[in-house]
Amino acid sequence: MTSTDDALLELLRRLDDSGYDFVTPTPLTHQRVVRRPGMQTARDVRDVLGWSLPFEPEVLPAELFRALQSGGALARHGTLWKSTVRVSRVHGLLFLHSAFPTDDEDSVFLGPDSYRFADFVLAEMGPDCRLERLVDIGGGAGVGALIASQACRPAEAILTDVNRRALRLARINAQHAGIPITTREAADLDGAPENCDLILANPPYIVDEAGRTYRDGGDLHGGEISLQWAKAAIPKLAPGGRFLLYTGSAILRGGRDQLKAELTRAAEAQGCALAYRELDPDVFGEELDTAPYADVERIAVVGCTITKPR
Repeated sequence: MTSTDDALLELLRRLDDSGYDFVTPTPLTHQRVVRRPGMQTARDVRDVLGWSLPFEPEVLPAELFRALQSGGALARHGTLWKSTVRVSRVHGLLFLHSAFPTDDEDSVFLGPDSYRFADFVLAEMGPDCRLERLVDIGGGAGVGALIASQACRPAEAILTDVNRRALRLARINAQHAGIPITTREAADLDGAPENCDLILANPPYIVDEAGRTYRDGGDLHGGEISLQWAKAAIPKLAPGGRFLLYTGSAILRGGRDQLKAELTRAAEAQGCALAYRELDPDVFGEELDTAPYADVERIAVVGCTITKPR
């Protein structure tokens, strides 16, 4: 933790003390809301740190402005200021992540998928879970690792990500939550220990023509990274350990789920059990207008649990 990190930690503390709350919607919803009359400049803290609106300094309490400034999280916007971070609450915890719009290559994304991912993880772990070692692959702002750790308090929690900005924000978020985690700069499970009781993954699953790391899931209509991470996770599991994958699957013409078929083959090849279900039947419908999805009927959000035999 550096002095700039400490400043953002102080920001979270003050926001928590004030009861700050914000739920981050989809980018399309965000765009619609900020186009409304009166939403051109910020009127309060939520407009600044939730809706990412430009603001006059006096809109924020002085201590929040100083925390953002000392944390390197302010940018000039003409004659106004704009925060480069957002703060959202997920299952009671506050998370720093990137301000809207998340167009930069190193943007740290948190949105509706993050809330569904947290719900999926909690539902799969159950109320009486006990863990020794937890790993969150591509953990971003830390939603998976922190929500799971809050519920099960593992002896060791590791978060990996290729994005240094994400690792920084995840460390600050974890520090504020009082949850110890270790962060590692890695694109996948490279360098992660063996015998993991729980491995979490919420990988990108959309074909992104801009190639943004946090959004582009590669081939298989965006499912390639999900499949690669599953194949890498299975050998790292302890006996009885589980890999929880929250991702999207492009349902092809005729209702064929290619990702499910590939994940089933990967699990069976290693003698593992697989449970797979749709969590939301239709998301990112606007992508169906693009060339990579010409043969796709819909994009479903799915939850996949792969369990290694004891």
